[in-house]
Amino acid sequence: MSDKKIHFTKMHGAGNDYIYVNTLLYDVNDPNSASIRWSDRHKGIGGDGLVLICRPTTDAADYRMRIFNADGSEAMMCGNASRCIGKYLYERGLTDKTEIKLETLSGIKTLMLHLDSEGKTVESVTVDMLEPLTENHRQYADLSGGILLAEGRRFEGTFVCMGNPHFVTFLNDIDTIDIARYGAVMERDSNFPERCNIEFAQILSDGAIRTRVWERGSGITMACGTGACATAVAAALTGRASHRSEIRMDGGTLQIEWRSADNHVYMTGPAEIVFDGEIGE
Repeated sequence: MSDKKIHFTKMHGAGNDYIYVNTLLYDVNDPNSASIRWSDRHKGIGGDGLVLICRPTTDAADYRMRIFNADGSEAMMCGNASRCIGKYLYERGLTDKTEIKLETLSGIKTLMLHLDSEGKTVESVTVDMLEPLTENHRQYADLSGGILLAEGRRFEGTFVCMGNPHFVTFLNDIDTIDIARYGAVMERDSNFPERCNIEFAQILSDGAIRTRVWERGSGITMACGTGACATAVAAALTGRASHRSEIRMDGGTLQIEWRSADNHVYMTGPAEIVFDGEIGE
């Protein structure tokens, strides 16, 4: 480890916590390795991964986001992280826009900031997550007709691509199922050439959807923005819900709308700054 100090900000969206670094000010030479070390909850800062705030590569975007999971692998998109970036950019004075174009590996996302009455604090963010896909041969081979077998149990589910791959399975035992046991196996099923995020969901009596998440590269997380979107889409496709859903995850609640006007999925939820610090690279 070098003597160079890097300033970071710890943030979370519905409990999905990442370490954020503004690369306009600080270089992270090896983000894969840094994410592994810094994400360690015992020996590092602790988090689900590392998020870099970068200059965009296109004039169509205001900023760019790169995301690295806790295992060092680079992710394509993270809905919770994108909301946090919107809050960071506005509250740290890097932009005065309340509509921000954010470049990601799964396209340019539009962040719509909802401010408090004084216009100083970002209370929530709506993200245009673009169109969902139910087929993506690069991510899902569908070798078994929507059925996965893991540790002797059969899971029937729906594949949804929100830029990154998701497999959503609806259950009746959401609070007792061993997410780690089954999720670790399902993530690496032969149906998924690039591995997959797994959502375990249950329709509640009030119509909300309880969802628990196994994220590829990070394991169990408190929430997943793209996973919430995928769950809402899967619920609508299978007739379990309308095109508006309240997704309740371990770390908080997200509001998801799949609009028929443009076929885009819109995710609204909180973003919170936890603390700032410095760490050696």
